Amino acid sequence: MKLSSRLFPLASLLVAASLIGGGALYAQLEGADRGVPPVDSASTLEVTGVEVDVPGKTADQARFEGWRQAQSRGWKALWAKTTGQPVAQAPDLADSVLNSIVSGIIIEQEQIGPTRYIARLGILFDRARTGQLLGVGPLAGRRSAPMLVIPAMLTGSSFQTFESRNEWQKAWARFRTGGSAVDYVRPTGSGIDPLLLNLMQTRRPGRAWWRMLLDQYGAADVIVPEVHLKRFYPGGPAIGTFTARFGPDNRVIGSFSLRVENSGAIPRLLDEGVRRLDLLYTQALEAGILIPDPTLIIEEPEALVDAAEKIEAANEGRSVAEPGPSTAVIPVPTGAAAPVTIQVDTPTAALIQQAEVSVSRVPGVTSALTINPAVGGTSTMRVTFVGDASALAAALQSQGWTVQGSGSTLRISRPGAAAPEAE
Repeated sequence: MKLSSRLFPLASLLVAASLIGGGALYAQLEGADRGVPPVDSASTLEVTGVEVDVPGKTADQARFEGWRQAQSRGWKALWAKTTGQPVAQAPDLADSVLNSIVSGIIIEQEQIGPTRYIARLGILFDRARTGQLLGVGPLAGRRSAPMLVIPAMLTGSSFQTFESRNEWQKAWARFRTGGSAVDYVRPTGSGIDPLLLNLMQTRRPGRAWWRMLLDQYGAADVIVPEVHLKRFYPGGPAIGTFTARFGPDNRVIGSFSLRVENSGAIPRLLDEGVRRLDLLYTQALEAGILIPDPTLIIEEPEALVDAAEKIEAANEGRSVAEPGPSTAVIPVPTGAAAPVTIQVDTPTAALIQQAEVSVSRVPGVTSALTINPAVGGTSTMRVTFVGDASALAAALQSQGWTVQGSGSTLRISRPGAAAPEAE
């Protein structure tokens, strides 16, 4: 049984912090200049850094020929990467076949002249169609456990993770993880991410807090890719020193340095740094290093499970052995995970914990966290649910809750639950 009540200390800490320094907490959580959604790369394979230099009678003809050559070179590079064979042995494909498997072209850099086209391009291949030609999938080998990514950047004199939108976070959001053997869990950096996933957390070895965070983000362990970015002067050369760190003990897997001659090329520097860090993590996976720390596995003590069942049974006025309000089997929903805000009438403190336990038992709920507990009033719970909100409402009703509202906001209450009388 998965009990989200173990996250209750996290909610209590957030509430205490808001009472002690509400202004500071608000400043950390709010702000429009924060949050970079990662690109969806589940259906494509990407080959980057394909360089072309093509002449033509006109600029359009030169560009068309450059893109045609880039598709062919990209295919051969993908074939060599997948099969491990030299690029020269890659089979030649007709333009019609290449057009059917290429799903997009990314312009990394280009220069267009009247009769010449010079560019560095990225080629996106359709995963399903290309996999049939390759014979084996790029992920046919070993796949890592989900790894929470906390990108840390030192620039100037201070470290940043998700406190503000920065180029290192953008580089990881741009990276297409579909072709990697590492299963990256990339937070967007919005909501409570800046408060929970900061630099001090990456230096904290305590397992209890890490267990709560990893459970909240659906990960098994954590990786911390770091970059120390040094600019010599505004607009001048820049050097990035990249370090691949892994686990709650901040273990260093490897490091390297890259340099660009002007500050305008820093995004390209960081993109190349992400690509090479991915190679380091992939090599660590193949060497048996990138495996989840066994001390991060959450084990539910039987006493805690029994206590939760007794609390829920007592508040519902029944014995533990008796069946609940409904014994109907609820199918597990399928679809994309979406956040749902649930307001709960909580006249007693016990009902707050009971609501968390009850909601977390609903099939499709991946996390349930009370972010604003209010004894004698209305508590607010943040829930991540896989499926439609109407299915969540139906499941809660089957547990005996009275459900109001629709969409991403619901209000639930227990019939007959009354607030305690004032003395």
